Amino acid sequence: GETIRVLVTGAAGQIAYSLLYSIAKGDVFGKDQPLVLVLLDITPMMTVLEGVVMELQDCALPLLREVIPTDKEEVAFKDLDIAILVGSMPRREGMERKDLLKANVKIFKSQGAALDKYAKKTVKVVVVGNPANTNCLIASKSAPSIPKENFSCLTRLDHNRAKSQIAMKLGVTANDVKNVIIWGNHSSTQYPDVNHAKVNVKGKEVGVYEAIKDDSWLKGDFILTVQQRGAAVIKARKLSSAMSAAKAICDHVRDIWFGTPAGEFVSMGVISDGNSYGVPEDLLYSFPVVIKDKTWKFVEGLPINDFSREKMDLTAKELTEEKETAVEFLSSA
Repeated sequence: GETIRVLVTGAAGQIAYSLLYSIAKGDVFGKDQPLVLVLLDITPMMTVLEGVVMELQDCALPLLREVIPTDKEEVAFKDLDIAILVGSMPRREGMERKDLLKANVKIFKSQGAALDKYAKKTVKVVVVGNPANTNCLIASKSAPSIPKENFSCLTRLDHNRAKSQIAMKLGVTANDVKNVIIWGNHSSTQYPDVNHAKVNVKGKEVGVYEAIKDDSWLKGDFILTVQQRGAAVIKARKLSSAMSAAKAICDHVRDIWFGTPAGEFVSMGVISDGNSYGVPEDLLYSFPVVIKDKTWKFVEGLPINDFSREKMDLTAKELTEEKETAVEFLSSA
């Protein structure tokens, strides 16, 4: 087939280190899809990146046609089919969320403009670097000639965390759990919702609430565990979750490429325009979606109870505030 061009930014970082091998060996775009990997990082990381390139070469992977390491946007963003934006300014000790936003607005404004100028108009853009939702919105606003629908941010890690918590609680596999939802921001205000989730118990599909029969856990500890899982990993590992983040990126991109299985939906941060769930327009908000022919659609008509409504509004409020701060910086960036 035609070779595709895949960009990974922050390519010398630890998420990319777990991600690049999976992409290059065909786990994401299929076992017969040749690809060129373009690796972007900042100039001081170029020596490290050379080492990553050597390792990719040494894997002797049949699908990998070329690896291009670069610190230049005009090289990185040229003719892309897909851009996975992992690199962002990480939060440092004593840094306010506002400072983090300011630094990232600059990065994602610049990368959005580069996408607009150099990439294919059909490019799919996945933002991983935090604050992912708002970074994604800024990139999209900075690339006016690329459809807003082509931009998504990663909440699949949270989705996978929720699935896994339910599976462990019931002693089933993660594959037996489907249709959990992450609403809102990839932050501690996100709302992991299992009101519509189903689990296969002994060959029979039942609702998660019915299967678990412990509403206080589902409305309490379960939600908190998923919301705070990233922090728990950092506390234990002294490093952020890279292996699970890389796996979630693979899941997210594979679903964009090949579509979601029949009867299943997944969570993705997407533009909120035209949603039927009362989420304000022009936010990059995580919704349940189904994907077909590389195009996502909102899952419509799910009943929302008062408990869910409150949680969905709370995370929308946080995203609205983040957006306002970011847009302020955008005009001065």
